[in-house]
Amino acid sequence: MTEKNEFKNRHKSKTSAFTRERKLPFSMLLSLLLQKSVKSLQLLLNEMVLKLDMNYTVTNSAYTQARANLNYTAFIELNEKAVVEVAYEDMNKVKLYKGMRVLGIDGSKVMLPNTKDIVDEFGQISYKNNNPEVKGKHAYGLASVMYDVLNHIVIDSTLSNAKAYEVDLAIKHLSHSNKNDLIVCDRNYPSYYFLSSLIHNKQKFVIRTSTSSFAQARELSGGTGAKSQTVLLKAPISAFKDKDKSDLPHQIKVRFVRVVLPTGENEILITNLLDEKEFPTKEFLYIYNLRWGVESFYDILKNRLELENFTGKTALSVYQDFYAMIYLSGIETIVTYDTNKELQKKQTKNPQKVNHAVSFNAIKNQALDIIFSKEDPDIILEKLERLFSTNTTQVRKNRKVPRLTKSDRHRLNWHKRDKKICY
Repeated sequence: MTEKNEFKNRHKSKTSAFTRERKLPFSMLLSLLLQKSVKSLQLLLNEMVLKLDMNYTVTNSAYTQARANLNYTAFIELNEKAVVEVAYEDMNKVKLYKGMRVLGIDGSKVMLPNTKDIVDEFGQISYKNNNPEVKGKHAYGLASVMYDVLNHIVIDSTLSNAKAYEVDLAIKHLSHSNKNDLIVCDRNYPSYYFLSSLIHNKQKFVIRTSTSSFAQARELSGGTGAKSQTVLLKAPISAFKDKDKSDLPHQIKVRFVRVVLPTGENEILITNLLDEKEFPTKEFLYIYNLRWGVESFYDILKNRLELENFTGKTALSVYQDFYAMIYLSGIETIVTYDTNKELQKKQTKNPQKVNHAVSFNAIKNQALDIIFSKEDPDIILEKLERLFSTNTTQVRKNRKVPRLTKSDRHRLNWHKRDKKICY
């Protein structure tokens, strides 16, 4: 049995699926899911029929029945094999901070289609607008990713119930990290449970903490005293009520660091990078700022790739779209690597990089050709690289853009009239 057939058999929902020649074979279905579009489904299918010069038509119903036979785990394996393994096979090309990968962990709520099947799988979140009379519930999921912020690769991802605990999801990500990684998180994460789990796994971390989390953080936030303090934290009584947590350390040594933001505000970080010579206090503002890469990734996922414009109304279709877009984001990183490297060599006022609007659109339009065309894949890649080099964007370092509060009316107008769709 070929490797291709083995992969297909691992990721079909029933043994009888994809065994006979159908209008939508396994590989074609995968490529269509990667072509996720804001267009109507039938238009997308018609474009495929014309592009491949097929002598038959494909209906919405045929597509819906075919994707019901595909397990979303196919895209998880593709991301592991075709993105993560490829990205790190040559460590000379991998960007590191003092020999460590910097992995940001963060979660984000994702609005889902409000159907019964999806609500049963993911749950709902109650909402109440400024007008207390306007209230209700809507289906949401909680996405969580462990993201290499220097190399722009999703190491691991999950889409869970809307009310899942972000720390539990983060701990599951840790099985995909190693001792040479530095975990960076925002202030939703620094519970004793998470900190002790990281130390138990011999994992380095830098996490922003709120002043309400620890007494030491409250003291440092006032701007007085030493900017860096190493302390011994003892576990709260509630930390070991769960039997699964009984093997965690009952006390941990951590370092609280106060950094001053450009706005003059004090930010308190907690870390187990205790060596003040190797990791001086002034270094932590740079380390924590790297976490912004996760926020940028979610912006790409939701706005560039239109994640929340789901192509189906079942829980399975939601999982398929989510993991397909995770995989696609990694493919974009891999195929634009050489172009970005060449752009960095150019002597320009500001560094240049590939425009995501251009790259994702180009990859989408070539998805079918890459799989089904008889043309040499290297020639297709050359075509893509030429497109990547057009309309590049500038990297403006230390650029400060004020965050504006916009009315609902302004946001609606932007989505209806100003927003440009690239995928």
